[in-house]
Amino acid sequence: MSGKILLVDDEQEIADLIEVFLQNEQFQCFKYYTFQDAFSVIDSECFDLAIIDIMLPDGNGFTLCREIRKKYTYPIILLTSKTEGTDKVTGLSLGADDYVTKPFLPIELVARVKAHLRRVHDYDGKKISSNEMVTIAGLLLNKTSHECRLNGEQIKLTPTEFSILWLLCKNRGKVYSADELFQIIWGEKYFKNSRNTVMVQIRHIREKLNDIGEKPKFIKTIWGVGYIVE
Repeated sequence: MSGKILLVDDEQEIADLIEVFLQNEQFQCFKYYTFQDAFSVIDSECFDLAIIDIMLPDGNGFTLCREIRKKYTYPIILLTSKTEGTDKVTGLSLGADDYVTKPFLPIELVARVKAHLRRVHDYDGKKISSNEMVTIAGLLLNKTSHECRLNGEQIKLTPTEFSILWLLCKNRGKVYSADELFQIIWGEKYFKNSRNTVMVQIRHIREKLNDIGEKPKFIKTIWGVGYIVE
C-alpha cells in the first residue's frame, strides 16, 4: 500500500518518529510542524490521508480539519493529548474520521492509516455489479466508484460516512446498534465514547442528504435500539 500522507504535529520528535514508520510502509510523508505551513499546501498537493495534531503553536487542528473538509473527503485522523471525549467529539463533528490519544504506539497509528486507506481503495474497482449498487427513493450508492447521488445530484461523503450509509442501505430493514456500527466500520472494540462517534457521523450523513427533522426519510433512529434504513 502507498499514498501521500499529510502529517502535522509541532512535537518534532513525535512527528519524526511517525514519519519513519510511515516511510517504512512505503508511504510518502509530507511533514509540517505548524498550522500555517500545513495550510499552505492543502490545495497544492493531492493527499490520500491527513494526520493532524489538535494543538499547534500557531493555530489548531480543528481549524485545519474544517478547511480540508470544505473541499476534500480524504480520511483525517486527529491526534490529541487529552483523554476527555470533548476534543474527540468536536473533531468528529468537523469531519474527522478518527482520533488517536497520545501517548500511542506508532505501529497502532500506522495500522489505522492502513485501515482507512483500505476503505477508500475498496471503492476503486473497475467492474460494477448489482451487488455494488443500491438505489432507494432517489438515493443511489455505487460502492465501486464511491459515488453517492440524491435525485441525480452528487453528494460528497467521506469514506467513513459512505461506509455507514452503504452498510445501512445494503442491509435495508435491519437495525444496527451504535455498538455494532462502530465495531463493523471502525473495526475496533466498542468503548465509552463510541456512541458519540457514531451519532456525529450519522448526523453528518443526514445533513448532507438534507434529511434532518423529526421524520427522516433515510436513516431512522429506533430509540434505545439503533439505526435503520427502511
